[in-house]
Amino acid sequence: MSTSALPGRLIKTPLDLAGLIILADIDAVARRTAYTGDTHPRDLLVLCPGLHRQQEAPALSKGEYPACAALTTGYVFRVENEATTLFLQRMSKTGHLTTMRVTGASDEAPNGCRWSAYSFAFSLTVWSFTGFCLFGDYWAAAVLGTLVVVRVVNMVVIDRRLSGGWHGQTEPRVHGDLLILLSQDRWVRMTGLVDDLKAVTSGRWLRDATPLETALTSSATLLVYLAAIFLVYASEQGKMIVLMLTIVSAGIVITANANTKELRMNDKLLRVEGSRKAYGRRLDLANELIQETGRRDWALRLGMVQPEKGEEGQVMM
Repeated sequence: MSTSALPGRLIKTPLDLAGLIILADIDAVARRTAYTGDTHPRDLLVLCPGLHRQQEAPALSKGEYPACAALTTGYVFRVENEATTLFLQRMSKTGHLTTMRVTGASDEAPNGCRWSAYSFAFSLTVWSFTGFCLFGDYWAAAVLGTLVVVRVVNMVVIDRRLSGGWHGQTEPRVHGDLLILLSQDRWVRMTGLVDDLKAVTSGRWLRDATPLETALTSSATLLVYLAAIFLVYASEQGKMIVLMLTIVSAGIVITANANTKELRMNDKLLRVEGSRKAYGRRLDLANELIQETGRRDWALRLGMVQPEKGEEGQVMM
């Protein structure tokens, strides 16, 4: 048998490669998990490429733990929540101060357009699975069923990994004001009640996975690859429907991520207030906030200003 005949035996039509789209290495699902802070049943039947990367959500912030100063007390620390850092990176801009506010989750504004889009993706999966079963395309139905199992496993593990525990000592009804220095000269001022600020900046978002959870998510990843293989045995119509379903669902999730203007974390909401303010240099920002707050210890500890005679401070940056 000649080697030239081999591709024809393995790949009869271009649609036989449709399963590769399931393996596309995109982070839309993981990014969605970070922006929402947890998982939700409405995500269960939203099937798009990158399902096997959901556990990588904490890594999307690229290991950055930005320095942060409390303008009201002068204490300096770091933002430890990876999801919050990712949101700050996305909403901030180089050379600008972005003001954000933390409120209770009850202040969330309804977004009918976003939920309508998710409902459409949810319905597409239901219609596709029902059609496959009615017309006897059981291989295509098995592929969708496998992806749903992968979704369930990852969502359960994410819910188990949510720490939601330690956020420091409570300080009821105390107002806080933070200045956060991110990489690439991006600056964020975050205001709200101190307990609310702690809920989105301190502690851990997701704990490390246990050996059992690692085994489950690894098995789910293998199922994604098996689903891509099994799709070869589906009908041509089934392959096309699965291909379009995953592409449309990916588009919906990516669009939802791009339009996200608030972070939900530990029953708190973090959103941008007002417009960004540009500064010619970081020292101008420091001097303005020093004049507003009436203290400079936080700026000294962040390394934003030089110490004057008799001043001492530990520089974090």
